[in-house]
Amino acid sequence: MQETDAMTETTLLPTVYRGCDWIVAWDAAARSHVYLQGADLAFAGRDLTFVGKGYDGPAGTEIEGRGLMLIPGFVDIHSHPGHEPGWKGMLEELGSPRLGQSSLYEFMPVFNIGPAYARHARRVAVSELLRSGVTTICDLGQPRADWPEHYADTGIRAVLWAMFRSGPWKTRDGHSVEYDLDPATGDRLLREAVVLMDEAARHPSGRISGMLCPAQIDTVTEGQIRDALAAARERGQPIQIHAAQSVVEFQEILRRTGRTPIGWLDAIGALGPDLVIGHGIFLNDHPWLHFPHADDFARLRDSGAGVAHCPVVFARRGIAMNSLGRYREAGIPCGIGTDSFPHNMLDELRLACYAGRIISGSYTGATTAQAFTAATSGGADLIRRPDLGRLAPGCKADFAVIDMATPSMQPDYEPLRSLIYSANDRAVRDVYVDGRQVVRGGTVQTFDIAEDIEMLRRGQREVIAGAPGRDWAGRTLEELSPRVFPIRP
Repeated sequence: MQETDAMTETTLLPTVYRGCDWIVAWDAAARSHVYLQGADLAFAGRDLTFVGKGYDGPAGTEIEGRGLMLIPGFVDIHSHPGHEPGWKGMLEELGSPRLGQSSLYEFMPVFNIGPAYARHARRVAVSELLRSGVTTICDLGQPRADWPEHYADTGIRAVLWAMFRSGPWKTRDGHSVEYDLDPATGDRLLREAVVLMDEAARHPSGRISGMLCPAQIDTVTEGQIRDALAAARERGQPIQIHAAQSVVEFQEILRRTGRTPIGWLDAIGALGPDLVIGHGIFLNDHPWLHFPHADDFARLRDSGAGVAHCPVVFARRGIAMNSLGRYREAGIPCGIGTDSFPHNMLDELRLACYAGRIISGSYTGATTAQAFTAATSGGADLIRRPDLGRLAPGCKADFAVIDMATPSMQPDYEPLRSLIYSANDRAVRDVYVDGRQVVRGGTVQTFDIAEDIEMLRRGQREVIAGAPGRDWAGRTLEELSPRVFPIRP
């Protein structure tokens, strides 16, 4: 279906999946997903028109549902695809031992590919996301005029979180962090972000929207957070900000304000339902911290603020949130994001469950239901889209088709467990966004990434060549990130 067909979509006869082995449907009364067996799903144009048993309405295309499971498309609540794919092979086993094991301050600025490669990186990331069942991506990136066009032909639904800050951080010794902050620059970038956010929302595809993102709690001012909140509230939107994401940041905000990051957000009136916190890991009671002089968890629980949980990138550094199960049982809204490569939501779900159980010391520390809900309706709620992340009449026709004949999906007593813990994206057969099929037989239909891969290779070669000039100690890439095994001459 072409994007220009939008005005005539409502006249189309529904496409019907009949007799599906499994459908993960939405029960509005229970506010929960439920399983249906031997059920039907129908959609016309961009919207679902029927989810249940015994569809007897009109039908155009009919698809045999035996051997299939239909699930709602995942909502990736937090991602930086404009540069993350360029890090493959570099950052999987790297952190700063004297900076809380994070890679934020010493390594990521060295390894970032240039803005000329952002479109190519995004296309590679979207290809991975679609093939893992993601239908909505939240891209936290530096706004630019052509940003919406990076997504226009991919078919994915994109929320562009226009990120701004007063300046960057840096380390000159590998054990301390400095900030080059200019509030006037941050104010200007905020104004520009608002303009570009509004322009993105007018994109003719209807699949692209814009929101605001004060980049990090330690790189923006109180006034910029307040102004971003005011602009977002005028538009009925939340903002998202990285906070409580590292030990360094926790200590820096404590040094500046005398409060924890969560405590400071609360003190300035930002901690509330209009805020999504990127990561929200280092609360005062996290096992890595000893700071008994606050109650961040209760503040967060009572505020209504949400958390974007991205388990994979932190697990690489030995870090985990404490824990997804604890947050969800307390009623804290949570979504799941892919804050690193590979851009595979099913990887994130599996690790969210395993990491939550490890850090809590209990097999109940994070359940499959909690993780799946966070990645679907939970993420949709955080961006205020109750028509996403659910399979129910009136919702958008954003869904994935799982091939139950995939050997790792069998036996099929519990198909979501089989998908998340065994089959992964190998079982994702087809994906629809806005009623348009964007993946068929595991292959993305809307665009090809062969050229993008070559451009990423070029971008990474530039990073490798320029690494000594960007690193505080002048180290080569091989010194910064040694290969798994040496290359024999």
